[in-house]
Amino acid sequence: MLPVAKDKSRWLSTREACDELGITLRTLYRIIDEGKLPCYQFGRVYRLKTDDVESFLAHARVKPGELAHLYPEPRGTEVDEVETTS
Repeated sequence: MLPVAKDKSRWLSTREACDELGITLRTLYRIIDEGKLPCYQFGRVYRLKTDDVESFLAHARVKPGELAHLYPEPRGTEVDEVETTS
């Protein structure tokens, strides 16, 4: 019989993973279903490895300069666009 290497990873329930990520259970299931986060089924329960959750977090980190599309440059205020008649 061959020796089996023991995995030192800690397992999280789906609820614990949600708490760790700060997301809802529905969002967690969507992320798992999209293949972005590995999940394992043991009978009727689903478990996630802490290492996988930490890796997911590292890859989800937003890099500087990637959010410019969320705050476009203002086109001007209404005061600037309206001519005053005096």
